[in-house]
Amino acid sequence: MRRWAFLLRPQWLALYVVVLAFAYLCFTVLAPWQLGKNTQTSRENAQISRSLDAEPVPLTSVLPNQDSTAPDEQWQQVTATGRYLPQSQVLARLRQVEGDPAFEVLIPFAVDGGPTVLVDRGYVEPVNGNQVPTIEPPPTGTVTITARLRDPEGVATGKDPFTSDGIQQVYSINTEQISTLTGVPLAGSYLQLVADQPGGLGVIPLPHLDAGPFLSYGIQWIAFGIIAPIGVGYFVYSEMKARRADREAAAAAQARAEDASATQNAAPLTAEQKLADRYGRRR
Repeated sequence: MRRWAFLLRPQWLALYVVVLAFAYLCFTVLAPWQLGKNTQTSRENAQISRSLDAEPVPLTSVLPNQDSTAPDEQWQQVTATGRYLPQSQVLARLRQVEGDPAFEVLIPFAVDGGPTVLVDRGYVEPVNGNQVPTIEPPPTGTVTITARLRDPEGVATGKDPFTSDGIQQVYSINTEQISTLTGVPLAGSYLQLVADQPGGLGVIPLPHLDAGPFLSYGIQWIAFGIIAPIGVGYFVYSEMKARRADREAAAAAQARAEDASATQNAAPLTAEQKLADRYGRRR
């Protein structure tokens, strides 16, 4: 058992803790995080592909009530008739469209016989670096629009909404947050206008259908979680092998020292013994 005692030294115990913690994170946090992103991306790609060939449906068929959401129908084209509420328009800042900075213009839309929904009119480009440009007002009166259903974004952490030049600005398209800011009840999903719509601005393109590297990253984290404990086992084996070689070398050196000592301590030969060893003993 003394040969195994080194495995209980503080540095080895610290190594076990670090490796076990790393493996735990790989299996419970890092791999699920990447695999979850892969699942989300694959779901969104499938919804976009399905929507490309699907005909627009009435908005009230998927969002019948004010508190309705339609996560399974994201990107589906819908039609709605109603009117814009321009007094509650807000801007989503720090957006990018095809790699260029932009503001997205958001406005509530009261649907006839249905809920009030948030509509993304499209984007406008900033002027003078980051200033809000003049935004064309939406049409007044009743209009019919065609748009794509979108899921709300999560609220940006540490970035509170603010008002600048009389315009309310937010950092994420979150219907609950915008409803609180404007005082207008909004459905859970929002709409993103397609091209050539009343009140539309710059058209936001569809995302590219790219699965991304998330699946391979997830598999890599699983592999790392498996390899790390195996690596510790290899280090233990290598250390034991080195210690065994050291013990064998020490034992051989001790044996040679004992043989040399025995030779030195042997009684000296007499003259007769020396002559006998050289010429042979007489018979």
